[in-house]
Parts: sequence; structure tokens; C-alpha cells
Amino acid sequence: MAPPLHHRRGMARVGVLAVIVLLLVPGLLPAAPAPPRAGGDCITLDDFRTAPVGAFPREWETRKDAGREVYTVAEARGLRFLRAVSRGVGIQAGRETRGWDLAARPVLAWAWRPRQFPRNADERDDARNDSALAVYLLVEHSRIAGPKAVKYVWSERVPAGTHLTSNRGLTQVRVLRTGAAGADWTEERVNVLGDFRRYFDETETRTPARIAVLTDADDTSPLAAGDYANFRACTASAQGAASPRLVD
Repeated sequence: MAPPLHHRRGMARVGVLAVIVLLLVPGLLPAAPAPPRAGGDCITLDDFRTAPVGAFPREWETRKDAGREVYTVAEARGLRFLRAVSRGVGIQAGRETRGWDLAARPVLAWAWRPRQFPRNADERDDARNDSALAVYLLVEHSRIAGPKAVKYVWSERVPAGTHLTSNRGLTQVRVLRTGAAGADWTEERVNVLGDFRRYFDETETRTPARIAVLTDADDTSPLAAGDYANFRACTASAQGAASPRLVD
């Protein structure tokens, strides 16, 4: 039997009040991913500006909980960035990149700096394949085999420009920079669409699934460390443009 009319009206009022409470009280509704912010020829994918210092960034994920201890947000002189300190582990961290039109903005830009290279690491050797810094573009491919990825590495000893493969060819690796660790940030702008098409012999434009980072020391020394900042997606015309200098 249906409830009396006055009772149904009462339930309706309760429902309306519940919606109002959810809208007005912070934290009761699930947080939606923040859309990329526009910035001239570039949109911001993540600059960690609103991420709590000392914590794992809330919009990032890792395959294992131990990764949350590797990557934490740090701040110095008003600049927030992702600090990675790997002690004998190799766990990737990444975040979704909804709203990134790769055809319109084929360039991935970011800043990074190595702080401690893993001792005796060499990305050409599977038994010593550790890196202080690595950045990925990932594209969905197979639920079983996993995504296709282009991986950019800052190596201590492998020459810049070296092309490597891993993960049965699903990860194509480009050594972007070589050299010892320093105190300064280095800005990178890479045409990831061009690299993806070339390495995977594809002509279509895929939708990026996420960006990711990896600072690992599970094959060599017990320590690797590096910093990441200011991830952006940019137009092709922005690839050679001057970038603001990061100082912390």
C-alpha cells in the first residue's frame, strides 16, 4: 500500500534537504578530476599547486601501496613539485590526463632534475635497468598485455638519443638526457605524438590515457632520487619556445 500523501511530501522534502546538504558541505561528494588549465599554447596537466606538501598527490595512483612512500609533494620558495626517493624499489606512479587532445597539443612538457643516480645502473642492461628519472606517455592497448608507452629517461651513462625497448616492445624508450646530477631544473618539450607514431609504426592519433613517472633502484643500488614539476600539454608551435626558469 502506498504511503499517505502527506508522508510522501515529507519524504520529498527530506530528499531535497539531503541534496542541499551534499552540495553545501565540502567533502560529502566525490571529488571530480580537475580539468586541465589553459596557459597560452599549453594546458596544465599537473603542477602540484594544490597538492598537500609531504603527501602522495591525491590524483595520482600506484600499482602498489609502497609507491606512495616513494613519491611525495615537496615545496621550496613557493614552487611545488613531485619528489621521488626510491629505496630499493621500482614502482611507477601516474595520473589520468582527461581532456588532452593529442592532435591539437602533441607536445608533452615538464621539468625535472636528478638528485641521486642509482649506482652502476645502465638502462641498456635488463639486470641493471634503473633510472633516477623517467617520464611516460601511456595509451590504452590491451587489458591483458597492458598499455603502449613511450618512456623518456635521464640516464647517467647511456648516450642521449639512444632508443631502447622493454616490456615485449610495448614500452619504447628514448634516452632524452645524459649526465651527472645537478641542482638546476631542466625543462623538456617533446613531441610525444611524433615519437609514438614512429616507434609503434602508427598513423592514427590515439587518446592519451595517463602520464607517469618512475624513479627506481630495485636492480642496482639501494637509492635513486629525482624531482618532477610542471607537466603540460602544448601545441607543436610551443616546442621550441623559451620556457620560464624554475627556481627553488
